Amino acid sequence: MGAFDFNRDCRCLTIDRPKLAGLLEKAGLENGLSASLIAQAAPLFASVPVYVGPRDLTRIRRVIQAVESVALRTAYRDAALAKAPAIAQHQERHLGVFFGYDFHLGDEGPQLIEINTNAGGALLNAFLARAQRACCAEMEKLTAAPEGIEAAFVAMFESEFRRSRGDAPLKRIAIVDDDPEKQFLYPEFVLFRELFKRAGYDASIIDARALTFDGNLRGNGEIIDLVYNRCTDFYFEDPGHAALRDAYLRDAAVITPHPRAHALYADKRNLALLSDLTFLTSMGVPADTMRVLADGIPKTIIVDPKDADVLWATRKQYFFKPIHGYGSKAAYRGDKLTKGTWAELLTRPYVAQRTVAPSERMIEVDGQAFPLKLDVRAYTYAGEVQLFASRLYMGQTTNFRTTGGGFAPVFTKLGEQ
Repeated sequence: MGAFDFNRDCRCLTIDRPKLAGLLEKAGLENGLSASLIAQAAPLFASVPVYVGPRDLTRIRRVIQAVESVALRTAYRDAALAKAPAIAQHQERHLGVFFGYDFHLGDEGPQLIEINTNAGGALLNAFLARAQRACCAEMEKLTAAPEGIEAAFVAMFESEFRRSRGDAPLKRIAIVDDDPEKQFLYPEFVLFRELFKRAGYDASIIDARALTFDGNLRGNGEIIDLVYNRCTDFYFEDPGHAALRDAYLRDAAVITPHPRAHALYADKRNLALLSDLTFLTSMGVPADTMRVLADGIPKTIIVDPKDADVLWATRKQYFFKPIHGYGSKAAYRGDKLTKGTWAELLTRPYVAQRTVAPSERMIEVDGQAFPLKLDVRAYTYAGEVQLFASRLYMGQTTNFRTTGGGFAPVFTKLGEQ
């Protein structure tokens, strides 16, 4: 065998689950993070970390910086917002927390497969990275999450509030979703609540449909200053989200992330703009920025029924995604499409993205070694990477149903990340 390849050759179970449980207990057991919640969180965590080299992490950062620079241009914003609902026209001074840039590590280097403006898992991954034990000499040379990441997360929310409200006092924060206790990432909601409380804020988890608006946004009768928005109704179109919608449009609370951010970044049609060299040239995007985007974003096209025959004939080259999709729902590999699914897909707004095969991480379960696919997520704020993480899975798309899979910390060489 040649040189040691961490993702291929290191199959030790490095996650220290007792240590992880202890960290979670310390973070919130006394205030609601019960043993049952810790058990609920366990399947979210992969049994091994992922190694990504410093060069690839640098390239990921460059792609993110290139996207962010284009997204500031008036012509790009006009094109992105032209397709969005009216609510996205509402301008906000704050940016939106926890953007998630998701990459496959293809043969041509990291490839941006999608952007999320409501990316979950960052706080869970911060805990996970601290609960790893070195299993070999190679791992002792690596590093994962930066120090002080939780303080950085709190500072991000404070920055959002200051951008919108200046020196006004931030008192009450609500973590909001539909039926929050039934959400897959509910343990993370609890961790955020306790993190905010430790930082001195009145924090609570509230069902989005239980909010009220009377000129102020209220939860449990109390005025809410800032909403950490975990809803996947990105434009507050559900009638049950009328209070959120009204508070957003009337600037009654700082809601983050918000509809405008989704329209500018997470709508999958934006990947077609960002991979269209003719469009980028027309905006005067510098040549070096266009090269970074061309090298780092797979060609993406909007699915038009008039092109159905050509797309069907070439479907194996593409991955098909709904324009407002999340969590890999209703996304299809072209080579797995049936005629029936294809016909249904053509009735809804989709994009087709050139397929980039994910790289792999070997794991071992019950003495059997097998590969899992992986992607790399960069959690960002204001265009800067706060944390890298990975997801290990088996199947067409990311999921948390694979034995040994789930969130995995990203390790790289010490001093070179």
